[in-house]
Formats: sequence, C-alpha cells, structure tokens
Amino acid sequence: MTTNDSGSASKPPAKDPWDLPDVSGLTVGVLGGTGPQGRGLAYRLARAGQKVIIGSRAAERARTAADELGLGVEGADNAECARRSDVVIVAVPWDGHAETLESLREELAGKLVIDCVNPLGFDKKGAYALKPEEGSAAEQAAALLPGSRVTAAFHHLSAVLLQDETIEEIDTDVLVLGEARADTDVVQALAGRIPGMRGVFAGRLRGAHQVESLVANLIAVNRRYKAHAGLRATDV
Repeated sequence: MTTNDSGSASKPPAKDPWDLPDVSGLTVGVLGGTGPQGRGLAYRLARAGQKVIIGSRAAERARTAADELGLGVEGADNAECARRSDVVIVAVPWDGHAETLESLREELAGKLVIDCVNPLGFDKKGAYALKPEEGSAAEQAAALLPGSRVTAAFHHLSAVLLQDETIEEIDTDVLVLGEARADTDVVQALAGRIPGMRGVFAGRLRGAHQVESLVANLIAVNRRYKAHAGLRATDV
C-alpha cells in the first residue's frame, strides 16, 4: 500500500484570513450610545448602511440622540436595545461597566458582545491603565455574561473623528480579540464596513489588557502632537 492509499485525508487549505462574512443584515446595538465613543460608532456604522440601535439607561435620551444622528438609527433603553440586536457593542463608562452588564445578563444571552471599554485612571501625570480583577474589561464582561460570546474591539478610535461628519474615512486598524474565529470574523467584517477601517485579529481575550491599556499611550501621543492618532498593523 502506498502512502497515498493509506486513507489519510489531506489537510484542507488554510482559510484566507480576509475571507470575512457578510454582516450587512445584522442589527448592531450600542450600549452607551449617547456617549462620545458609542455615538461615534453608531454614526459610522449607520452611515455605512448598518441597522443601529442606540441604548441608554433612559430611553428618551437614547431616542433624542438617535433622532440627532438620523440615518435610520433608533433609540431605546439598554434592555430593549440588547434584546433587539444581533451584535451588541459595550461602550459604557468603566465605572458603570460591571453594573450595566450584570443587569443585562438575560437580554445579552446568546448575543455576540463587543466590549470596547478602556479601564483608565487619570492624575496629574496623565492617563494610566487600570487592571480589573478579571484581567481586563473584556474578561470581566466574559465572566459576567457566561451565556454571551464576548469579543474585544474598537478601543483605539478617536471619538472626535468618529463624530466628524466632514471626514469620509477613518484611517486606522481595529484590533479584534476573542475565543472563536467565527465571532472575531464577524467583528472584523463590521469594522471593515467603515471606510478606511480594517479589523485585524489580535489574539484571545487574555490579551485584552494590553490592548485596552494602549489607549493611555495614545492619549499621551494625542496631547503632545495635538492629534487624533490611531493604529496601523504593517505587513498584514
């Protein structure tokens, strides 16, 4: 019997890392969508043709923000936003992160959750990274939402640029972390819907602390150079 007759199947070809799914039909909810980062992400995704629902603790506040954005964006309280969305971006302030997610555990069950929260402290020397007990905001989210598929992304984006209607493209990469390739592929594809933006896989959730912490360095860059710096991964 020859080697070729042994019955062992040859390995399938490696999947093209840029072969990403069509996510145009997904509804994206943004918890904290009335804040600068959440509002900016909601605007960019809606402008790219995504169905977007803004969530807030106060439904009326969310509806007002949605009306201001236009583009078919809807507003609702956080629970309704989570229920009606296929993918939910968590863009709430760090000091309300745990409480918000705990209160929405049931509504977020079965959902793909994208955590973009950066735990930071500030003193006279500037911004510095905080390290949650779980290791990172994303890992805290995963611990609090055992029934959800938690990923981490969209940490290094300037809220000023995201909300600037005169800017056509956001020239930056989005580092995406998660435990399942199917989930990180969806997040990469969502990032790629925004002109100029690209989602790049950057490892599992255990690496989220470094990604979240890097925002403190970008804040220092932006202050020194009066800029809105982002990131680019070269050679990929």
